[in-house]
Amino acid sequence: DILEIGAQWSILCKDIPSFERYMAQLKCYYFDYKEQLPESAYMHQLLGLNLLFLLSQNRVAEFHTELERLPAKDIQTNVYIKHPVSLEQYLMEGSYNKVFLAKGNIPAESYTFFIDILLDTIRDEIAGCIEKAYEKILFAEATRILFFNTPKKMTDYAKKRGWVLGPNNYYSFASQQQKPEDTTIPSTELAKQVIEYARQLEMIV
Repeated sequence: DILEIGAQWSILCKDIPSFERYMAQLKCYYFDYKEQLPESAYMHQLLGLNLLFLLSQNRVAEFHTELERLPAKDIQTNVYIKHPVSLEQYLMEGSYNKVFLAKGNIPAESYTFFIDILLDTIRDEIAGCIEKAYEKILFAEATRILFFNTPKKMTDYAKKRGWVLGPNNYYSFASQQQKPEDTTIPSTELAKQVIEYARQLEMIV
């Protein structure tokens, strides 16, 4: 019980190393002593949290290793385990819109912390694609593609990345502005980037 409280408290404090330490100890009880101890009411919730933690840190190999330790029935039917498993599937498919929608369907409030980290990572990846594929992008389009629900959130994020909003309501990018004037992008390479990003947009929509 103390270890489980500690793991939950670590989430409240946003202390990732502490959470990882508590989970390392808890897994000994959950798996190594499962025949000797009664099953904890919080076991699946915390194991699901651990899966989400690994996903948010892009530790996919460890995610699958932990998943293999769980019974197939839990993976298929337990709400706490199914949630991170579904998220991983959406990521592999490139269905980012489903990942963002999944935040509104979390099985426990404690899942919010790690799913927010995951969503920030996805946004950064999409923003990186935008910067490579376009010289500029309309404010409203950037807001939609990056899944922001308010203009302020879009504005704050753009400032963090160094995007500049012009009088025509288009964002230009710091990475574009820093390029020397005589630097040109080969048309074939640019076309590949645009096609790849268009493919990603289709999956997002």
